[in-house]
Amino acid sequence: MNAVAMPVSFDRDVRTLFRQIDIDHMSPYGVLLADYSYMSLPDNNHANAQDVLDFLSGKKQPQMPIGGPFWDSTKLSLYQRWMDDGYKP
Repeated sequence: MNAVAMPVSFDRDVRTLFRQIDIDHMSPYGVLLADYSYMSLPDNNHANAQDVLDFLSGKKQPQMPIGGPFWDSTKLSLYQRWMDDGYKP
């Protein structure tokens, strides 16, 4: 029997990837890492979520989190799956 993977959830899976120090550091810049509404905002094709991923992966600089530790491929893949699964809460 093949188990069907549950869609990745922001509250259960993604939110927990961000450390409180990262959330606190980015908040003054208007980047609300712990806020589902901000992160999943559909305006501009979910640009907030994509921008965060681009900074986490190093596609955009400076790479997040500032000073590291940088996310490994497992965390980046989980975040990407959340996006691919439709930005579930």
